[in-house]
Amino acid sequence: MPVKKTMEKITLGPMPYMSVMPTVLVGANVKGKPTYMTAAWATDACMVPPMVCVAINKARYTAKGIEENKTFSLNIPSAKQVVETDHCGLVSGSQEDKSTVFRSFYGKLKTAPLAEECPVNIECKLFKAVDCGSHLLYIGEVVEIHADKECVTDGKPDVTKINPIVYAQLTYFNVGKQVEKAFSVGKKYRKK
Repeated sequence: MPVKKTMEKITLGPMPYMSVMPTVLVGANVKGKPTYMTAAWATDACMVPPMVCVAINKARYTAKGIEENKTFSLNIPSAKQVVETDHCGLVSGSQEDKSTVFRSFYGKLKTAPLAEECPVNIECKLFKAVDCGSHLLYIGEVVEIHADKECVTDGKPDVTKINPIVYAQLTYFNVGKQVEKAFSVGKKYRKK
């Protein structure tokens, strides 16, 4: 029986690295005015109660609004909003008013701006901020999910209809085709 050759591994040193990350717009009111910043370091944090989190550099203008109001939003843009989304990451709200890049609306919390053009908006109240060094990890309890009706399937946001922006290697991508069903395809595994 031939021996299977393994791939050679090299060490790269410690760095923050995930192969792909969602691109989100973090919304916050700063001094009563909505602002949005682009972030890719965001993920789910807890099922019950539902929580999400996002890591934001301490110097970011949007962080001031989260600290001020104890609320924020994560807005999921579609690939067709890549120009506006990237713009919100290139300029600081302290230097340029970004309140008109997206039309803002407010949900239950009244202080977490939600970008109307984004297919999905996650309205959050701040649960905790964790100091991780250069960044603060903002953990938000999800108060409400707002979604465009045409992007919902079986009562949940549908990634194929949203066409979210994925960030990897300083490049934006959209979601590719489905590979397999999670929590299902693994049943085909056979021990050798």
